[in-house]
Amino acid sequence: MVVGRERLISGIRTVGIKMKNKKSLGQHWLKNRAILDEIADLAAECGAEASASRDSEKTGVVVEIGPGLGTLTSSLLKRFGKVIAVEYDENLAKNLPKSFPGKNLEVINTDILDFDFTSISQPYAVAGNIPYYITSPIIEKLLTAENKPEQIVLLIQKEVAERIASDKETMLSLFVKNYASVQLGPVVGRAEFTPPPKVDSQVIILEPHAAVVKEEVFKLIKRGFAAPRKKLIHNLAGLESKEELVGIFEELDINADARPGDLHLPDWQKLYVEICEK
Repeated sequence: MVVGRERLISGIRTVGIKMKNKKSLGQHWLKNRAILDEIADLAAECGAEASASRDSEKTGVVVEIGPGLGTLTSSLLKRFGKVIAVEYDENLAKNLPKSFPGKNLEVINTDILDFDFTSISQPYAVAGNIPYYITSPIIEKLLTAENKPEQIVLLIQKEVAERIASDKETMLSLFVKNYASVQLGPVVGRAEFTPPPKVDSQVIILEPHAAVVKEEVFKLIKRGFAAPRKKLIHNLAGLESKEELVGIFEELDINADARPGDLHLPDWQKLYVEICEK
């Protein structure tokens, strides 16, 4: 299920290599070292990496999405035993290893949406300053991977991060919360990028877990969000009579005037059982 689309890429000039950003790829180079280090620290706060961090010993694997010129890569290499950098831009992918001779860095020149995560045989984390315009497909791929990452730390558009974490649900927020716990990290102002984007960014931390509801429930959720501003009971008309829906809402203690965004995953699960599993 792909819910909306957006895009951006990390990195600035490193080791004397000069590259122009490509507007078509949504490239904006993050230049604040403290923020880059914080993203890497958050990515390392899981499993073996967390223990290693306490023991001052690098271990574990991290997949970096869109390394660009390697500023985040530099921070990740200090915290992980291996960095797998997935870079779509051919020139950037070719030049990145030159900035880190002798380091355990594997650069793969492909679109992250085409990357085969089953090729990673051990627990891993994911980090990246990702393109705004494909935020949702990237998150979908990560959360539905056969071997999910232990920790996901992404720098995305601030508005989208807030929408995902909000108590006011959307299709996107429900999808993400079905597969992961969500925390918001630091806000990164547009001035921290070269060139600056038109909006601010924010770090979002996702910790994958088993699905809360099965995939079939999202068919009902999709129908419910067909007209997000309308009362949910109207959007579900046709599945049951109005009188039956009113009775179901009352039985489940759901306000008859509720909009789709007022319901959380457990509410949708209960509705699904009452409406679709009779």
